Amino acid sequence: MAKSSAYVSKYPDEDGNIQWSDEENSIWHDLITRQLSCIQGTACDEYIAGFEKLKLPTDRIPQLEEVSKVLRAETGWQCEPVPALIGFGEFFRLLSEKKFPVATFIRTREEFDYLQEPDIFHEIFGHCPLLTNPSFADYTEAYGKMGLNATKEQRVFLARLYWFTVEFGLLDTPEGLRVYGGGIISSPTETEYALNDKNVERKTLSFDSVLDVLRTPYRIDILQPVYYMLTKVTDLDEIRKYEIEDIFELIEQAKSLGLHEAKFPPKEEKQAS
Repeated sequence: MAKSSAYVSKYPDEDGNIQWSDEENSIWHDLITRQLSCIQGTACDEYIAGFEKLKLPTDRIPQLEEVSKVLRAETGWQCEPVPALIGFGEFFRLLSEKKFPVATFIRTREEFDYLQEPDIFHEIFGHCPLLTNPSFADYTEAYGKMGLNATKEQRVFLARLYWFTVEFGLLDTPEGLRVYGGGIISSPTETEYALNDKNVERKTLSFDSVLDVLRTPYRIDILQPVYYMLTKVTDLDEIRKYEIEDIFELIEQAKSLGLHEAKFPPKEEKQAS
């Protein structure tokens, strides 16, 4: 998680609504219309079904309660407005309470194509459609409970599990590769790359390969060299069967075995001027 952000979240008014500017609504419109053309034939069926339930507007940023109303009816989840960046403890607590943290800011046009911090477009468009799916919703809640009980060191390993499922997960379906991870779905570049680049390594994820995921390094600021594939979103039910103690035991094994060799160069540190 980044240490600081150039963005500042907006606070809801007394009625729970956020006042967005015309430019912010215009950015949402341009983002969502671009992505709608990308998800046809690439996003998984479960995502498409959830997207149709949410009925997200294209001409403006939706109010969080509009999204929460649908989520509560489907899976008992709701959106929770948060600052641009929150700590891991708060992040895990919210997930464990079936509250999906949504940073209430939207990217600028200067960062239209790529943004390290998750903005409201990434969270709402990328993740909320699948939160209408019971398997995805229950997995996300269980993950929050794992993190809530983890130490700081254990949370570093747990972050990889979230990264390679919720953020950058793929499905290997009879109809071909499909996307369910929000980090891919909200990015046209990553969608094309994850599904079609011949140099990408795509590994099968199952109940028995969680240890492998915990040992796989990643960087947040590059296109991913490794993705993990389920066959369907309900496969997350199998991973969710791990007891918290079992996950912590796997983390101890991962620490003992060490991380896999990174398939990317180390990030260059910015030199102080």
